[in-house]
Amino acid sequence: MIPSAPHRLLLVDDHPMMRRGIRQMLELEDDLHVVGEAGNGEEALALIHSLKPDLVLLDNNMPQMNGLETLRRLRSLDCTAKVLLFTVSDAEDDIRDALRLDADGYLLKDMEPELLVQYIRDALAGELVISPGLTQAMAQALRSAPRQATVELTERERQVLKSIASGYSNKVIGHKLGITEGTVKVHVKNLLHKLGLRSRVEAAVWAMEHLRQSA
Repeated sequence: MIPSAPHRLLLVDDHPMMRRGIRQMLELEDDLHVVGEAGNGEEALALIHSLKPDLVLLDNNMPQMNGLETLRRLRSLDCTAKVLLFTVSDAEDDIRDALRLDADGYLLKDMEPELLVQYIRDALAGELVISPGLTQAMAQALRSAPRQATVELTERERQVLKSIASGYSNKVIGHKLGITEGTVKVHVKNLLHKLGLRSRVEAAVWAMEHLRQSA
C-alpha cells in the first residue's frame, strides 16, 4: 500500500519563537508537515493559494490583521483548509466571533504540546477541537445569538447532536448509528438550519447546553 502524504500545515503567528517551537515539535510527527510560516494575516493570505495547506494554525493577537479578520478573509476566498484559532484569549467575544466565522476549533496556548498534536489530528479528521475548560465560555458566548423559541428535535436528530458534541466525525457517527455518512451529512445540515446555527462547533456547544438541561 502506498503511504498517504503527510498533512500540510501553515503556521501563522507574529512570534518567531512560537512558530519555531511548534515547527520543531511537528517535525517529529510523520503525518504532519509544516509547509510554511507567516508572521501576520496579510502574509498568510498571500501564501494560502500557493501552499494549499490542509490546516492553518492561526494566532489571534497579531499586528496589521488579527486572527479573526484573517479567518474572515480566508473564508471569503473559499479556503477549504481547516482553521484552528490558537490564542491566549478566552474572551467570550473572540470565541463567539470565531464560531460565527466557522472556525474548526478554538485552542488556548497554555495546553500541553502532546494535546495540541492530537487536536490537530482530530481537526484534520473532521472533528471539533475545543480547549479543555472553554465549553462554558463558549456556551455563554452563544447565548446572545438569536435562537428559535422552541425547537422540536426527532430522536435521531438528538442522537446526531449528542455525537457531534462528543467530537465524532460524520463517518464515525454513521457507524455508531447504523446509517450512511451521507445521511449523517443531511441530518447535520437540517439541524444547523433548524437551530439557526452556522457551524458544527456551535451545534456542539448548543447540544452541551440544551440537551444536558433537558436530560
